[in-house]
Amino acid sequence: MESRKREKKLTVLSARTSLPAAVDGLFARVTAILDRARGNAVRSVNSEMLLAYWHIGREIVEALQGGSERAEYGSTLIETLAQQLTRHYGKGFSSTNLRYFRTFYQVYAERTPEIRHMACGESGADLDAVEIRHTPCGVLDDLTLAVEHADRIRGFSPRLGWSQYRALMNVENKAARLFYEIEAEKAAWSVSHLERQIHTLLFARLLKSRDKAGLLNLANEGQVIRKPTDVLKDPYVLDFLDLPDGVPFHESDLEEAIIGSLQEFLLELGKGFAFVARQKRLAYEDEHFYVDLVFYNCILKCYVLIDLKIGKLTHQDIGQMDSYVRLFDDRFTTAGDKPTIGLILCAAKNEAIARYSVLNESKRIFAAKYVKILPTEDELQRELLRERRQIEASRRAADEEKR
Repeated sequence: MESRKREKKLTVLSARTSLPAAVDGLFARVTAILDRARGNAVRSVNSEMLLAYWHIGREIVEALQGGSERAEYGSTLIETLAQQLTRHYGKGFSSTNLRYFRTFYQVYAERTPEIRHMACGESGADLDAVEIRHTPCGVLDDLTLAVEHADRIRGFSPRLGWSQYRALMNVENKAARLFYEIEAEKAAWSVSHLERQIHTLLFARLLKSRDKAGLLNLANEGQVIRKPTDVLKDPYVLDFLDLPDGVPFHESDLEEAIIGSLQEFLLELGKGFAFVARQKRLAYEDEHFYVDLVFYNCILKCYVLIDLKIGKLTHQDIGQMDSYVRLFDDRFTTAGDKPTIGLILCAAKNEAIARYSVLNESKRIFAAKYVKILPTEDELQRELLRERRQIEASRRAADEEKR
């Protein structure tokens, strides 16, 4: 009898001892459920308001189309509606916002007013039915893509809010707008990051060295990383480094500024990059070489060596990077790593050197220009168009030489 009592007492004590751990586990699971539900509720509210803005924009457009064609009529109608809505609902319905709603509808008039369903693990926009054709007209000239049959695109992203669509509305080119929408959705871009990528013409910078198939894939799928050239852009915009303009500086100053703004530099590099080292020492017999920056791309599963040059690209720079890549592959790569990539970031490129060097055929060594101040959109477009034409001229010359 006494033995059974002792066993029962020990069982009770054991249960009491394990109770805090059980409660902690239960609490964690319950809070996860509640946090997920609250997050879904917030997203649901944001999605419903997004659709409401689209419907309001359509009502305004139809009301304006059905009334006087005079500009004064439209302005008075919007101002009066704004006053009435503000009295009824409070803030959020100024005449400026109503004009945004009108523009939102005009830009996305072909969309069905619904939130796209995203299956578990699904990412990207439902763009299977979008047809793209190449066109020589537009502000980006031969970089421009026209999206046809956009009325087949269904709904809006459940992962993007009004602020993101406000930013997207400012992109005139439909193909570029679709690209930014896909990337913002897949990568969960903040509004500020989305605005920066739009302002620095990420779409056009990625397009510059791609062929026609690459153009179509970029507008249809966003930036999908399959090969080294998919992660490269040209130029790289390094305005966040706050480097002095017109004042001499050294490559070590550029490197120090990048390390000081590493998060921003990683965002500018793009998808899948992780920082590994700076001034990485490579030893060959009794000689020592130092690579400015070493990164690893987790998507391509390879190391990326970056050499910084404050001047114009030279043959020596290319030969040096070729040696770095070979040495690094020999000393530091392990099973599962793909061949190392070398990227020379320079203040100016020499197209003749790029053509008559290993850069022309290499799939592992690349050169790209960087700019240290944020250019205007027109300046960047002109630069991209100029370099795009140089690339195409080089390709035509190479084809003629092979004949």
